[in-house]
Amino acid sequence: MITSINPATGQTIKTYAELDAGAIEAAISNASTVFSSWRKTELSRRAQLVHALADTLETHGDACAHLMSVEMGKTLKTGRAEIDKCVKYCRFTADMAATYLADEMVKTEYSKAFTRALPLGTVLLVMPWNFPFWQVIRVAVAAILAGNTCLLKHASNVPGSALMLEEVFIKAGFPAGVFQTLLIRAGAVKGVLEDDRIHGASLTGSEAAGSAVASICGTQIKPCVLELGGADPFIVMPSADLDAAVGHAITGRMRNNGQSCIAAKRLIVHADIYDDFQKAFLAKMNAMNLGDPLDARTDMGPIATKRALDGVNAQVARAETQGALVTHAAHTLPKRGFYMRPAIIENISKDMDVYGQEIFAPVAMLFKVANFDEAIALANDTNLGLSSVLFSNDETEQDRAISELEAGSTYINRYASSDIRLPFGGIKRSGFGREMAKQGLRAFTNLKTVIVAS
Repeated sequence: MITSINPATGQTIKTYAELDAGAIEAAISNASTVFSSWRKTELSRRAQLVHALADTLETHGDACAHLMSVEMGKTLKTGRAEIDKCVKYCRFTADMAATYLADEMVKTEYSKAFTRALPLGTVLLVMPWNFPFWQVIRVAVAAILAGNTCLLKHASNVPGSALMLEEVFIKAGFPAGVFQTLLIRAGAVKGVLEDDRIHGASLTGSEAAGSAVASICGTQIKPCVLELGGADPFIVMPSADLDAAVGHAITGRMRNNGQSCIAAKRLIVHADIYDDFQKAFLAKMNAMNLGDPLDARTDMGPIATKRALDGVNAQVARAETQGALVTHAAHTLPKRGFYMRPAIIENISKDMDVYGQEIFAPVAMLFKVANFDEAIALANDTNLGLSSVLFSNDETEQDRAISELEAGSTYINRYASSDIRLPFGGIKRSGFGREMAKQGLRAFTNLKTVIVAS
């Protein structure tokens, strides 16, 4: 059984039956059969249905946002913002699909020479709980527009969101089988991926999960896209607008209850402005409203699961035991639910466990540096490389950050956030491949070379 638990109360919402082997086989068979006709469906029709999906999400946006709040603790306002982003992405990508998937001509001595992006088949999506709709939509819409069908294995703590996603695809008018949800545990993923009717996988999640999926795909010679964790640096230099830097750092670190792979997890601040930055950051952290995610006044809800809360509390306690300075915000925690007080950790040295860890919670690690060289070196001293941020008005520092920061993206004078018009992904142990934009739409295609001699 798969159980959905409200992290704000600790109470069970609903228990769902897992799919048995027969149901899994039926879903894979359905997806494979439907692919034969879906791949031949005119792109204009696929785009039309994605526009209908956007309309359906918009219509049911409040219900989707409410479901996210009760299943994983996201505030209602951030849940609505997530649905709004899904809607915009659907419409933008549907409008750009013909351009992104167009044949690319190459001038040669032949009559014609070009490449054509053709669909692969059925793609398995292994998705996380922290952005239950957005993470799925940004991968599924691209794969489906390219002519593939999709099976979703969602995180086990958001089964309701997983089923609602399938429901909105059906309500939008997609043929049954183009998008299906599999209510299965992680242990069942291997068997699905090894099926010859599955032609690729996209995973957003932990490094361990990514490594497991990539290993299976490697053995099976199947493509995969991995978007994994991050220990993203947020560098602040003396030339920066300090108030803006602090505001963006709070948003970048604390949004989604601190549970974002692209969060500003390591705040690297120049010594000349460190004290002022720390004081202002702590003040803004204390000013945040912590509580019921369904309350419109709430800025931060609970941690998604009891297991995750226990894990991050252990991380913070270990850091303090090893000599780090931990300052918790002055919040009173609700009497029930999986809440934690936001915190900052300072005086971190390289020999501490937390130095090389990702903290998936509203906890910021603060580092003081003497110069820009030291900031870059510290930022890159990790085996993760998802996103990076620099707050500086010095053009030389900006140029160096763009070229030297080891990450899949660099944001100058704003917090890190994926943009529906641009590709997104990481390097090093943060994964490989790209989602969104032209690169995302072609991620699960066969780029076929064609030569017509005469």
